[in-house]
Amino acid sequence: MWEVKMEAAGIYDFDYALQRWAMDPLTHLNVNEKWVDIPVQMKNDSCVVRVTSIGTTEHPWFRIEGNSQKNKESLLAHVVHLFQWERSLEKVQEHFAHTNLGDLFALYPGTPIVKDFNLYDCLMKVIIHQQLNMKFAYTLSTRFVEQFGYKRDDVWFYPNPEVVASLDYGQLRELQFSQRKAEYIIDTSRLIAEGSLNLEELSKRPNEEVMAELVQIRGVGPWTAENWLMFGAGRGNLFPKADIGIQKALQRYFKSDKRPDFEQMNELSAEWGPFKSYASLTLWRSIEG
Repeated sequence: MWEVKMEAAGIYDFDYALQRWAMDPLTHLNVNEKWVDIPVQMKNDSCVVRVTSIGTTEHPWFRIEGNSQKNKESLLAHVVHLFQWERSLEKVQEHFAHTNLGDLFALYPGTPIVKDFNLYDCLMKVIIHQQLNMKFAYTLSTRFVEQFGYKRDDVWFYPNPEVVASLDYGQLRELQFSQRKAEYIIDTSRLIAEGSLNLEELSKRPNEEVMAELVQIRGVGPWTAENWLMFGAGRGNLFPKADIGIQKALQRYFKSDKRPDFEQMNELSAEWGPFKSYASLTLWRSIEG
């Protein structure tokens, strides 16, 4: 067992990150004790890393623990990349203090981008969840992982693309997937398994290029691509205008009679770049509890 302590670059609301992860029944965490177990799939191994908050939002410190000594440096790098501790959320806070979302950001300082643990897992999850209410969406993704994934040290791991590529559509239909969604999940996994779609390489490219490539895949539209960019690749300047939750949050915050249309959302968000993802997350947060 190894242990390392790290400090984030600035304010960081880890409690909120835990709350978002807690929405997913597959996540192994303890909100009161402030820890989460991260499943990490290495080339020839599956590792679990525990991250515990030992600081505060204003002074964020973390304890990282793992069992795999040989993979220690790779695991640490993965965790830092996942949590984006090198990004200064104080700069984000200062930016929005002078915009039309100033009051909202004052209520929720240090809201981070809460990424999914793996690029492939994130893509599967957003495809499964698209056009579903949240409760049933998580029911389906939980069934998917429990049926075809595996568990190690009480932590669930998504199945790898090769496993999903080998399934037939009927196996997902048995879990209450629609025929089309079963096809989207398996066909996309086949693209990844055969090497036609490289998510690691894709995650390093500009947003516009990623969007253009992903929406060519059957079953992946702009909403799905934007969510993968935000929660998979951790991009900081995305504003999914088609998201109903964001529309409702804007309606509530600006005290409008109806949800804004795309043109109005463009006008409202004119000053938010280059941190639109943080605006999106903070707007979602404002209606979650």
